Amino acid sequence: MVSAIATRTLDCNQRQRRRLSPLTRRILALNVLALAILVGGVMYLGRYQDRLIQDELEALNTEARIFGGALGVGAVVDVPGAGLRLAPDLARLMVRGLAEPTETRTRLFDAAGTLIGDSQGPEAPGVAPLPPDPSPGWLVDRLGRFYDTIAHAFPSRDQLPVFRESPLLQANLATDLQQALAGEASAIAWTTPEGGLTLTAAVPVKHDTVLGALLLTQNGNRIEAAVQSVRLDILHVFAVTLTVTVALSLYLASSIVRPIRLLAQAADQVRRGHGRHQEIPDFTNRHDEIGELSLALREMTSALWARMDAIEHFAADVSHELKNPLSSLRSAVETAARIHDIERQRPLMAIIEDDVRRLDRLISDISHASRIDAELSRAETEAVDVGAILRMLADIHTATTAGEADQAPRLEARLPTGVDLTVRGFEGRLVQVFQNLIANALSFSAPGGVVTLAARRDGQAVEITVTDHGPGIPEGKLEAIFDRFYSERPPTEKFGTHSGLGLSISKQIVEAHHGTIVARNRLAPDGSIAGAVFTVRLPLRA
Repeated sequence: MVSAIATRTLDCNQRQRRRLSPLTRRILALNVLALAILVGGVMYLGRYQDRLIQDELEALNTEARIFGGALGVGAVVDVPGAGLRLAPDLARLMVRGLAEPTETRTRLFDAAGTLIGDSQGPEAPGVAPLPPDPSPGWLVDRLGRFYDTIAHAFPSRDQLPVFRESPLLQANLATDLQQALAGEASAIAWTTPEGGLTLTAAVPVKHDTVLGALLLTQNGNRIEAAVQSVRLDILHVFAVTLTVTVALSLYLASSIVRPIRLLAQAADQVRRGHGRHQEIPDFTNRHDEIGELSLALREMTSALWARMDAIEHFAADVSHELKNPLSSLRSAVETAARIHDIERQRPLMAIIEDDVRRLDRLISDISHASRIDAELSRAETEAVDVGAILRMLADIHTATTAGEADQAPRLEARLPTGVDLTVRGFEGRLVQVFQNLIANALSFSAPGGVVTLAARRDGQAVEITVTDHGPGIPEGKLEAIFDRFYSERPPTEKFGTHSGLGLSISKQIVEAHHGTIVARNRLAPDGSIAGAVFTVRLPLRA
């Protein structure tokens, strides 16, 4: 047992030392995952990229038509016997001149599909190479790789045809060139083996007839840069949002986990500690579920201490009440043992018999009182007709006292008819309450007196009153009479007839039914006490 407690304590301490509790990790994971899914959806810029490609293709096609028109006018010669033809030297010069201010590669094919001009061909003027880009820093390089990983994770241009710059170019573009040589223009987006983007536009070169085909090729760097710029902006927003999300998640987790951990530690200290200096933290000012939990734990702890005090007081009262008959019993037994005269032993034997009965009554009532809470917590409530119970008790009293009208007090029932007096509770225990109140009222009533038993419906409660015409309740004892072992009894009653637990048990049962029981004195017109009135209120059945 000690080992198990030590193990649980060690586990608790280890949990406290963890930087992030499981609940904190779950809150972080859910919030970050939701943000990541949202950003992932925004990062997929497929439609935006397709729109950019379409705009670039239209612009490239327009540029190709302008170049083709210029070549059809300025690079055509009339060859005797052959008709109109493209002049290769003049065409190459015009191709280089037209393509120089643009970012496109322009290639010209004659009517047979032979390449006769290339803006980036061997005959193009040389251009001094640019100095290599400076080596990026470690952080920039890592961010670049991270972006490339994210960019390649999205659906891209797998459906596009592959464009290869090689001697097989004419084979790759055979269909486009044939369409251009047939007089039809075309614009196509391609993907490179490295995953890049290439745009081409093929148009016919005409001068009354088709004299050749012009092919413009442009890489997709501007499109890639535009998409990358948007994605980087999204990543910047994502970084800021992620920081805020993590901070708010940690704050939310701390506002939940920390008070729960403090409540758990306090509850553990109450369980393992000694004394009552351990106090449950008060978070009721939060006005949320944790505040309700704190209030419930504080009330539970207070109820626990109250129950322990009640048990301690009950044990002390029981010990005190048992000592009196035991002392009397022991004295009578010791005295009887020294007396051999039977006549003198008779009074002692009567005392012994009374003390044994008193002990038996005390033990039975103590047993009933100690079992009530456990029984009521296990049993299921049922609909109980209070009016039927009171009529039954009145009929039983009338039947058992028939022929003793002058000696026994009379019980008079004043119960309404046609009124629902049904409550939710335990019928046997409610019968016990009303029996105790009736027996108490009858014991204080003079022979021939009247005890009135009444019930009525008062709002959402049933009110039952038991009224007697006895001496009433002593001043200042209206609440004390419900204490355990209260011993204020009629002077004519034999000592030890009652244990003093009846009213205490009745109050315990009524409060378990969420009701109340109070006592007051009934006053005569001249202001004197004319009897006692006990009032029980029970909530109506829902």
